[in-house]
Parts: sequence; structure tokens; C-alpha cells
Amino acid sequence: MTGIRRLILDVLKPREPSIIEIATKLSTLPGVAGVNCMLDEVDRETESIKITIEGADINYEDVKKVLEACGAAIHSIDGVSAGKRLVEDVETLQDR
Repeated sequence: MTGIRRLILDVLKPREPSIIEIATKLSTLPGVAGVNCMLDEVDRETESIKITIEGADINYEDVKKVLEACGAAIHSIDGVSAGKRLVEDVETLQDR
């Protein structure tokens, strides 16, 4: 299968559960090989985090369900990679 291989999300979550718990739960999903959760901003009751998920065939709906069960909301999908292999961004003349 050549589905989603990398998913980058901007997520708003309550202070609990921790990013450790969220990363662990996401890492157990079928098709997920690794998860990276980075704290971006902290407010009194919430935290903004960036989540990067990589794997062979990530199911977005499964990811969304796990996050919603943790009380989190996806603000935006900041990146998606799909296909037989990951393609990294390259700098072009327009980026300079």
C-alpha cells in the first residue's frame, strides 16, 4: 500500500494528557512507524503542539480519533507526504 507516509499537524490540546501520552497512543496505530510531538506554545489551560507522524500507511481518520479522545483538536494539516517514498522539500529560486 502507498498511502500517507508523513503527516504534520498543528494541534491544540488541554494540558493533560501530556505529549508523552499522546505520542505513545499515536505510535500504536497500524501503519505508524514513528511520532514526534513538539511543544509550541503553552497557555493557562491549553498547549499548542506540532505532531509529525511517519509510517508506511497512516490513516488520518484513526489519528483524528485518537487526538479527539485525548480532548485535542487539529487546527491545521501543515504537511502531507504520500506515495512509494518520502520526498523532501528542496530550495528553489522563488524561496530565496
